[in-house]
Amino acid sequence: MLSLMRVRAGAGVSTQPDARVGAIEAAAAARDGLEGAPADLAVVFAAGAYLAAPQATLEGVHEALLPTQLVGCGAGGVLGEGRELEAGNGVAVWAAAFADGGAEAFHARARESEDTTAIEGLPELSAGDALVLLPDPYSFPTDGLLAGLADAVPGMPVVGGLSSARTHDDAAVLFFGEEVVGEGAVGARFDGLDVLPCVSQGAAPVGPELTITAAAGQVVQELAGAPALQKIEEVLGGLSLRERTLIQGGLLIGIVVDGGKPEYGQGDFLVRGVLGADPETGAIAVSAMVEPGQVVRLHARDADSADRDLRHSLDLAMTALGGQAPAGALCFSCNGRGRNMFGTPHHDASALDAVLQGAPAAGFFAAGEIGPVGGESFLHGFTATVALFAP
Repeated sequence: MLSLMRVRAGAGVSTQPDARVGAIEAAAAARDGLEGAPADLAVVFAAGAYLAAPQATLEGVHEALLPTQLVGCGAGGVLGEGRELEAGNGVAVWAAAFADGGAEAFHARARESEDTTAIEGLPELSAGDALVLLPDPYSFPTDGLLAGLADAVPGMPVVGGLSSARTHDDAAVLFFGEEVVGEGAVGARFDGLDVLPCVSQGAAPVGPELTITAAAGQVVQELAGAPALQKIEEVLGGLSLRERTLIQGGLLIGIVVDGGKPEYGQGDFLVRGVLGADPETGAIAVSAMVEPGQVVRLHARDADSADRDLRHSLDLAMTALGGQAPAGALCFSCNGRGRNMFGTPHHDASALDAVLQGAPAAGFFAAGEIGPVGGESFLHGFTATVALFAP
């Protein structure tokens, strides 16, 4: 007899060189985690040989798992079972069964007219829902959709990642049901379920917090009443040797997105790149919209901070679950993380396995990661985002 759980999940990974055989192997492992419950949703991430034969990959998953609904995408690398396959052949399959609540898979497409872009195929959304979103970066306006969703359904978490690999013919690979589709975005809307988002932006704060005193669009003109470039040079001059070393990897700026909260913490800083500066005016351009009154702080990429942020975010989610392991998790890690950032393999996957007490987890190395900061979902870089499903 099955125990009373609202969500039951399973995950499997295969590196078999034959796409159909490997897909069957990974899907069978995911099926075993459901302990006899039917698969209401399967999520598939495919890399290497599995993209050379995406239809065979899809057929293998359906043969072994018989999911009611399925979504997925092409990947530069996959993760699951506590390990990361950053290159070569790999397929990761995650499956879930829902006792109540549920998921609705969708395939969304962008349709451009003379002066507008409309998104077709999204499900009806309401407060309390959560989305997992897997867009093709070349044919879908992810930033625009996220901005629209923030206005239409405030506070709804959106977690996911941009597809990061294509076929040998340079075609996009998105999985939807029994089809391989070549444009748009696929995903799943979850309703009646507790989906907890986690975000690790992988950047360390340096220097003091500063308030924007003049700005327009993506241009910061003044910080703390002084020309922005002058103030940044002042801050850089006061950094420690270690902080200066970190900054050599690229200067970033964290912008507080507090969602109206009276207090904020490190997790409320949206980390974005500094695009350039005008020495004559002292203004700087950043890759985000800014406005006077926002608090900012300089940041730099840092493996130690990335590790702490991920574990802290996961620990907070575990606390929200009363210390109970989640039913499962989906993870979207930047393709600039892995060995490149941490110097050792399997970092994000092993952290999930350890903190989440072995809960079934799967994911992929994305070309951009989606997750909420300060209650609003954004597209990130060098980030790991996770969707945890309460049992």
